[in-house]
Amino acid sequence: MNIQFIKSKEKQQIAGQLNEDFGISELNYLLIESGKEKIRGFSGSLSKEEIMKLGKLANIELIGAYLIKKESKTDLRLSFDACIILKDQITKNIVEIDDEKFNSWIRGNDIEVSGISGNPIVKYKEDFFGCGKSNGIKIFNYVPKDRRLRK
Repeated sequence: MNIQFIKSKEKQQIAGQLNEDFGISELNYLLIESGKEKIRGFSGSLSKEEIMKLGKLANIELIGAYLIKKESKTDLRLSFDACIILKDQITKNIVEIDDEKFNSWIRGNDIEVSGISGNPIVKYKEDFFGCGKSNGIKIFNYVPKDRRLRK
């Protein structure tokens, strides 16, 4: 089992950064780092000790939902699923797009939106459709290929 539980001090730093970037106030998950800077969240009833014990008995590849890509200590990008799971808490860094940009975005294309920097959450009507990365001119698309519409 190649997972590492994130200690409470680091979890507080991550929660603080998510609050600063996206307005997320609560992160009621057991956070697990699983390779390539990916952070997963587990909300089940098993404790850390029980998960480790289970990991010795069976080959556990993954546990929890993929929530965050940790680009650096201060650069966190929410996963497609995290945008949906944490939808009710996200209040900052939201970019609302129109029909034309949505049709381009959901097909995996980058969209031009100026004046935005960081990792904005893309919103269309009432729903969130992932978190991109902006250079101030366009938002780069990180929607997983299996979630995109075919061209």
